[in-house]
Amino acid sequence: MQHIISLLMENESGALSRVAGLFSARGYNIESLTVAPTEDETLSRMTIVTSGSNEIIEQINKQLDKLIDVVKLIDITANGEHIERELMLIKVQADTSDKREEVKRQADIFNGRILDVTNTTYIIEMTGEGSKLDGFIKAMDKKDILETVRSGATGITRGEKCLRV
Repeated sequence: MQHIISLLMENESGALSRVAGLFSARGYNIESLTVAPTEDETLSRMTIVTSGSNEIIEQINKQLDKLIDVVKLIDITANGEHIERELMLIKVQADTSDKREEVKRQADIFNGRILDVTNTTYIIEMTGEGSKLDGFIKAMDKKDILETVRSGATGITRGEKCLRV
């Protein structure tokens, strides 16, 4: 099962490599990883998407919690309701009026925004759950997709529960 682990960590050099090293040393896979500073300039928030049995996820959480750089962590998929989103930028071939119309129609259906237009391409921005982004890719003609960039999932718990010091 896929889990989204969110953690607050010291905003200092080497902290990210220590987290990645923990996964690497134990043979765990990171499916996606996002990191950004928080409202407190001394802390960063890291969101890790990984998969494994409950025992493996529990072990990952315990090992992460032992790292000196980690201030606090939460498995947001295991702790109730949450909201997750992913960002995708996708460049598609749009070199005829028919293709342009089809790409625009598909982007509208999936609530995407066309960010850039050239004589032969469109760049579309789309946010949502990974399954929505996957659906858009499947709806497009594979030969028209020139490039895809995805951020990986990030998430936040719903309601009163917060990840903060």
